Amino acid sequence: MPPILLAGTPIGSTEDASPRLRRALAEADLIAAEDTRRLRALLGRLELRTGARVIAYHEHNEQARTPDLVDAARRGQRVVMVSDAGMPGISDPGFRLVEAAAAGGVPVSVVPGPSAVLTALAVSGLPTDRFCFEGFAPRKPAARRGAFAELATERRTIVFFESPHRIAACLADLVGAFGADRRAAVCRELTKTHEEVRRGTLAELADWAADGLRGEIAVVVAGATPTVPGLEELVARVRERIAAGARMREAVDAVAAEAGASRRELYEATLADR
Repeated sequence: MPPILLAGTPIGSTEDASPRLRRALAEADLIAAEDTRRLRALLGRLELRTGARVIAYHEHNEQARTPDLVDAARRGQRVVMVSDAGMPGISDPGFRLVEAAAAGGVPVSVVPGPSAVLTALAVSGLPTDRFCFEGFAPRKPAARRGAFAELATERRTIVFFESPHRIAACLADLVGAFGADRRAAVCRELTKTHEEVRRGTLAELADWAADGLRGEIAVVVAGATPTVPGLEELVARVRERIAAGARMREAVDAVAAEAGASRRELYEATLADR
């Protein structure tokens, strides 16, 4: 039984199409595409011909069509699933298909390809060791502000998508939730002819985008910088632990480790507070 293939497609430059992607599309028996017109256009740019049956597979019909795709793979057909651009399943259809295939014992594999999330993160100039992806920001202002308020203390670098006609309001809301000085990057039309990456503080980016932008946009925002409690507060925490039955040295060690503070300074401050 051949595995269902989730195939990553170029997010801009056709030259990013891998040899494996070309082979998968050319040899497929069935291609499920988020937009069949975009798939046909991609095949044309790649100068590829395929004898595969092509069906539309998007958020409005994926629940109904998923069983048919799994059954096709079970019957031995080579099934390939592509989204409009980038990796299927990442803010695009694909999750339901993988879930159903796994439940039905049908293997799934990936043809790795371009990802707007990782491309934006890599070019942002912000820390990449730990990050989170939040998909598209909520459309309604109240929901968007609420989501940003919840993320305000997130320490990891944050990546999300935004539409051109909402980017100005989005950046203004980020300033309100994260503060004007938080570092960020707005990445527009990645890998395309008019690619643009603008880095700066949220306030600077909000001013720059006030009149709106064009193209597909990814926003990368630096994580929150943890605030270090003052020595007086840490001594109070030590006292709370001692009152609860901990020995002084144990309490100092625990509090210092939690806060990333100097154990020696905290111990001396606790002694002085007696």
